Amino acid sequence: MSGKTVHVELAERSYDIRIGSDLLAEAGAEIAPLLARPRVAVITDESVARLHLPALKAGLAGLDVAVLALPPGEGTKGWPELARTVDWLLEQKIERRDLIIAFGGGVIGDLAGFAAAILRRGVRFVQIPTTLLAQVDSSVGGKTGINSGHGKNLIGAFHQPALVLADVALLDSLPERDFLAGYGEVMKYGLLGDQVFFEWLEANGPALARGDRAMRQYAVLRSVEMKAGIVERDETEQGERALLNLGHTFCHALEKATGYSARLLHGEGVAIGCALAFDLSARLGYCSQELPGRVRAHLRAMGAKTDLADIEGDLPDAGALVALMAQDKKVVDGRLRFILAHDIGDTFVAEKVDPAVVTALLRDELARR
Repeated sequence: MSGKTVHVELAERSYDIRIGSDLLAEAGAEIAPLLARPRVAVITDESVARLHLPALKAGLAGLDVAVLALPPGEGTKGWPELARTVDWLLEQKIERRDLIIAFGGGVIGDLAGFAAAILRRGVRFVQIPTTLLAQVDSSVGGKTGINSGHGKNLIGAFHQPALVLADVALLDSLPERDFLAGYGEVMKYGLLGDQVFFEWLEANGPALARGDRAMRQYAVLRSVEMKAGIVERDETEQGERALLNLGHTFCHALEKATGYSARLLHGEGVAIGCALAFDLSARLGYCSQELPGRVRAHLRAMGAKTDLADIEGDLPDAGALVALMAQDKKVVDGRLRFILAHDIGDTFVAEKVDPAVVTALLRDELARR
């Protein structure tokens, strides 16, 4: 078997994450030890199915493969498509000992994983993430769920996968915008806990974006190693795992403000949110005034979205954006929680941030649009 393996140690919920090129061809061999009978149910979206389903089916040769292809996009991650998915799985007579494969980006991984969590009180599933964002973040750690009209990811469950296959060759088919959106999550790992990795990204990020597969594999591997370590120590986000939300309080408010639409992809919101988190850290005196500029300089060098000005169309005013943050699932006792920074690679959870400071920051940023 090719590639690298990262093991996530969670007692009886432990699993491996395989990272390499052309893993789809090995999917059947990788999944075989998990199968109670030779059949799987694949949940994917129409775009991924068109590009990659034939290769996955070839890799699963010899198995009975049922496929449900959902519409692509964040709008799929809600009650209607969840109900459709669960009903389809029941029609397929998927049993508790069977295996569901989530084959797609973060939307499919979250929705299919949640369907697996609630079907028959828990069916095992395998993540085969097809986007950079899903490979480095959403496929690892067992967070599954859907969005609500009240906010993002407010309905869900922790349900660890039985296996993750991250095939970096699939990233070759990603549009540049989607790759750069996923890069927001890669950069986040360096910012939150590994300054050396961030420096490596500053040096190698442009080559990675141009398609260097070895560099892409290393970036996915290092990101996954960091996330796996944090998940092992704090599976259900009681403490350290909250650091993975760097940039996300801003991001989720911006996603809600843009209607979970193509105006702002999740990873783009994370990148902008990370820059804003360093801005807020500098305003509060936690880090040097130069650090936010360094974060933005790297994003600009990558050609990624960096500022509120990069979001097309109207945005709510600063007060309304702060009000959207108040519905975030990270709110505790009505107080906003932010992940702030002392330095690159040195972050912490801040629970007593003055909303007036956040409002002033956003007001200044909106004025530059």
